[in-house]
Amino acid sequence: MQDIERLIRRHQNWSRFSAAIFYSICVAIALNMFWEPGGVFASGITGAAQLLATVVRKWFDLPVFGMRTTDLFSTGTLLFLLNVPLFVLAWRQIGHRFTLFTFLAVIFSTVSIRLLGVVKPLTTDPIVCGIFGAVVNGLGTGFALRNNISTGGLDIIGIVWRKKTGTTVGSVNIAVNIVIIFLAGFVNGWPHALYSALAIFINGKVMDALYTRQQRLQVMIVTEQQKAVVNEIQNTLRRGITIVHDAEGAFRHEEKTILFTIISRAEMYDLEKAMRKADPYAFVSITESVKIMGHFYEPKTD
Repeated sequence: MQDIERLIRRHQNWSRFSAAIFYSICVAIALNMFWEPGGVFASGITGAAQLLATVVRKWFDLPVFGMRTTDLFSTGTLLFLLNVPLFVLAWRQIGHRFTLFTFLAVIFSTVSIRLLGVVKPLTTDPIVCGIFGAVVNGLGTGFALRNNISTGGLDIIGIVWRKKTGTTVGSVNIAVNIVIIFLAGFVNGWPHALYSALAIFINGKVMDALYTRQQRLQVMIVTEQQKAVVNEIQNTLRRGITIVHDAEGAFRHEEKTILFTIISRAEMYDLEKAMRKADPYAFVSITESVKIMGHFYEPKTD
């Protein structure tokens, strides 16, 4: 048993390590090939790092200790520095292993942004740059979150906030990034602020599409095999179930039982597998759940 657990843990660690590298490449491509050439700002801490680097480049490009301030306070360097206090928050509120891989993701990102900074951009059109940068970065961020690591910044704040309120990570990003949009207008002009708003919105939607663990679904099951279905779902998904007895089918007037439960979108495949095993003839209806009040079990992030 210990050998199996060790293999599972090793596989999870490798998946997280790979996700950290994949994210770092995505954010470097998004910044260097799309957002920076198009004058578009990213979301969250990445956008804040861009803003600070732009301010330094425009108004405070001075020689310091034989170097230019633009070299000392590049976007990659500022991205790491702004994430340092958030590492502390993640260590205390989320999990130590989660924080370790988040730290690696940010370090890899800083290095990748520096290494890919010499790549020639494909275009400088702000609309094209905003859209494609958002898609690439959203893919990297969503993949990282799906593997239980964060990319730093608002991802950490969003995960902590979601645990307390149930609000999706992407929605938290969109709400907080209003500040980024206004500051982008002052620094690069209001048209670029609108392009940044478009990029932030697309980035949040792509991220939510991949990070399915946070999406809640309400499941209604009409079955004649109540005990088998309940046992299979609870053993497979660890979800509570509400049972409604004495239901009757209108076609054959057979006695049935209605079961209600809430799952995450990431558990949909496990639910389908459990239903095929327990009662393949059951009627199952799945709808999106807008809001949940009460306890909903979430695996510990670590």
